[in-house]
Amino acid sequence: MRTLCASTLIGEFFVIGFAGLVAMQVTDLSRATIWIVSGIAMLLSLLLCGMLSRPGGVQLGWALQIALIASGLVVPTMYFLGAVFGALWWASVHFGRKVDEAKARFAAEAEAEPAAAG
Repeated sequence: MRTLCASTLIGEFFVIGFAGLVAMQVTDLSRATIWIVSGIAMLLSLLLCGMLSRPGGVQLGWALQIALIASGLVVPTMYFLGAVFGALWWASVHFGRKVDEAKARFAAEAEAEPAAAG
């Protein structure tokens, strides 16, 4: 799950940065405000890559997805991109857990085979 979720978060890092550039052109917000908010979101996306295996890591990822969708209030295109990344996040969590379960099952079967043969 970590690999899929981290890949989604890295993609979000770049999208957030580009959205900051767009926000400078289409809003009346100060550049400092835009880059403080964008910078915090970008930093959070990178930090979450390392926190995915810890308790609450996936939930913080969901909070980031909600914030990404909410950023559509400033840059309307982010409603769409936020929804796309929300779907990618869901898929990463859902299918990542299935892959982890399959790996654990295969590892358990591999350990059981030598014991049965011996």
